Amino acid sequence: MTHFKEKDPRRVYTGGAGWPFIESADYLNDPNARIQHWGEGLRSIINTSAPQTTFDFRHIIERVSMPYVSHEIGQWCVYPNFKEIEKYDGVLKAKNFEIFMESLEESGIGHLADSFLLASGKLQALCYKADIEAALRTPQMAGFQLLDLHDFPGQGTALVGVLDPFWEEKGYISPEEYSRFCNETVALARMEKRVFSTGETFEAKVEVAHFGNEILSDPDIRWKVSTQWDTLIAEGSFEKKEILLDNEQDLGSIHIPLDHILYPLQLTLEVSVNQFSNSWDFWVYPEVKAELDKGDVHVTGVLDQAAQKVLNDGGKVLWALQKNTLSAASGGDIEIGFSSIFWNTAWTSGQAPHTLGILCDPEHGALATFPTEYHSNWQWWDAMHHGQAIILNNFENKIEPLVRIIDDWFENRSLGLIIEAQVGEGKIIVSGADLLTGFEDRLEAKQLLNSLLNYMSSSQFQPAENISINELERMVK
Repeated sequence: MTHFKEKDPRRVYTGGAGWPFIESADYLNDPNARIQHWGEGLRSIINTSAPQTTFDFRHIIERVSMPYVSHEIGQWCVYPNFKEIEKYDGVLKAKNFEIFMESLEESGIGHLADSFLLASGKLQALCYKADIEAALRTPQMAGFQLLDLHDFPGQGTALVGVLDPFWEEKGYISPEEYSRFCNETVALARMEKRVFSTGETFEAKVEVAHFGNEILSDPDIRWKVSTQWDTLIAEGSFEKKEILLDNEQDLGSIHIPLDHILYPLQLTLEVSVNQFSNSWDFWVYPEVKAELDKGDVHVTGVLDQAAQKVLNDGGKVLWALQKNTLSAASGGDIEIGFSSIFWNTAWTSGQAPHTLGILCDPEHGALATFPTEYHSNWQWWDAMHHGQAIILNNFENKIEPLVRIIDDWFENRSLGLIIEAQVGEGKIIVSGADLLTGFEDRLEAKQLLNSLLNYMSSSQFQPAENISINELERMVK
């Protein structure tokens, strides 16, 4: 290090990419400042901490005596894009993709390949946004290094890019969308949570990270909160004489009472600094009584004799599986979390999480009062955190889930988070997410359970396929 610094002092030097720490280096390139570490599995901050945007890495870089650049952050995966196969028109062929596509067809869900790509891609982009913004929120952090912007076909098939190996877009995020959170100037919001009840006040501390060519004088800083349909809820502006070349620059705070919200909403906070804009989704749910109105639905965490009697008598059962009760053969050994897969399971000896988020129909009656898109967003964190993936291939009849989980492309099992079925004369919804344990303190669980109960009490609840009691019993340990 010393030799080369003396030989060519025009450059800045470090000991290597990721390690080691060398005192004579000009900066440290280190892998610890990221939201998912190698071998961390479901213990990572993105999979253990309820949705929020306050965390940063100052506790890591404060221990380092030189500029700190994080090493290979991200590594978030997306489902393969099988349309890429035709691009390999030279000596190299995408044989791995051909194998994955054949496996998906064998599971009877080949028609979902494009939907898996887009839904998992939305989750991948969300994870990258969380990773990059955490770095930008960290005071005195010198920079971050992504593993990649595009996929790496080797090392077990590392589909970690928002671009394919040919540096082309995949269709789920544009350069303009990506540059909202990864740019020379990025608006940031520190929110202690993303899910609120109508009795609360939405609060956010707004900051900016600016590393452009010059200081911004008298910047135009505006914010607004709007619905999914662009209906304006609130708006405002901040005054600041100048924005320096730095981060953790406070712009102001936002406080919005939510007592005027009458029904479940997904809202978006957008902050703009001159031409640079960024945004964050959050959710507001009406306050739900401690005891839900279950109507004529029997709600249970176990398929006991009482639940079976209701089904045999032609009644309705909502079975919310208790965590860790699903048998291995039914999916109990599939470790799911909120985030996407890290790097890939083949090259990490099966590191969790093993799945790529959810896929659903946002217009389905079961989700009528649980606002959602077709893909994972932060309101699904609670269900995935308390959830298990149900293997649908085991059932005699083909079950189309209300909410599907996207499996790892090496396995390509047909997986469900929430399913419905006819059981003899009765009807059932089985939720792989435990919606009952700690119910009182889980706003998302309350709202999702309420939405399912409303659906089950309506004329829309007409499951198309049959599952036997014996099949249900075999699901659990």
